[in-house]
Amino acid sequence: MSGPYPDDLRAAVDAYLTALRFPARAPAVGGLEEAMRYSLLAGGKRIRPVLALATARALGLDQRAAMPLAAAIELIHTYSLIHDDLPAMDDDDLRRGRPTCHVAFGEDVAILAGDALYAEAFKHLLTAGLAAGVPAENLLVAAAELADATGVDGMVGGQFLDVTADKALAAAESGAGDPVGFDAAASPADDVAPGPETPLPAAAPGSGGPAGPTVAVPVAPVVTAEDLRVLHELKTGRLIGASVGCVLAIAGVDDDRAAALRGFAADLGVLFQVVDDILDVTGTDLDLGKPQGSDERHGKRTYVTEYGLDGARSMATELHDAASTALRSAVPSTGAEDLHTLTAFIHTRTN
Repeated sequence: MSGPYPDDLRAAVDAYLTALRFPARAPAVGGLEEAMRYSLLAGGKRIRPVLALATARALGLDQRAAMPLAAAIELIHTYSLIHDDLPAMDDDDLRRGRPTCHVAFGEDVAILAGDALYAEAFKHLLTAGLAAGVPAENLLVAAAELADATGVDGMVGGQFLDVTADKALAAAESGAGDPVGFDAAASPADDVAPGPETPLPAAAPGSGGPAGPTVAVPVAPVVTAEDLRVLHELKTGRLIGASVGCVLAIAGVDDDRAAALRGFAADLGVLFQVVDDILDVTGTDLDLGKPQGSDERHGKRTYVTEYGLDGARSMATELHDAASTALRSAVPSTGAEDLHTLTAFIHTRTN
């Protein structure tokens, strides 16, 4: 790491996560919990839950009320890492300095571990949040925001843009052109349930179904700087934003402070991704805890490929300054020390 960090908040998050268990009525499901905890307790900076707790502290919200949310956010983040590392996605074998979940437990178990972490996140937020005294109405608003931030118009939507951009790039490089996609403008008559005269599309060889062509998903390359920003606002920025926004919901804060803090979180999310792209070029496997140069190997368009290393660094400085300004307008400096520390850390981090 680089620079100061709210270590007391990270220690509180780590202790809380360590105490979490995911019991099942069937003892044989214990192997799934093992895979979940293997990835959840692999360490890391815990930036998102620490951001949530730092926001709660700045708003004067008791940490015990915010901790179930902070834990839920980290469960979701861990699920996203497990799925990102899969061979069908980024195909990485190392995460946080040790074998990724699918390497340690197999792809099938890793997929299920990610699925389970996502479900358990919402269960924990709602049940533990109620037990901590958070009003049910506030919890429901927070849960809805968290779901939105991680669904089609959030993290998963961003992941879709990422993987389909990779496919568009591969198609362009191979000269194959765009794959045939679904017709989004198909008439209702074309959208009918399969029957005797409307067979399902045949499965590809080796997929477990009949041999034959598959229906391809439409793909679109990341062409402009705006495309790149939208991708990362969804894939990375929405969950970071929810780490602030969901705390506002739990605390019942919906005033000028909320607008300024949401602006701060939006800039912080983009800053995190810009620095991530820089570190993918300048970092080492040891520092990053994962393979360096993963973006380059996959031919991904990043802030470094778009603006150059110096341009990306300048952008990071501008985003840091904008986030800091928004934060100062939202919360007096005496109440937001941890948020300022975290903002500076994200700007200067080395892993």
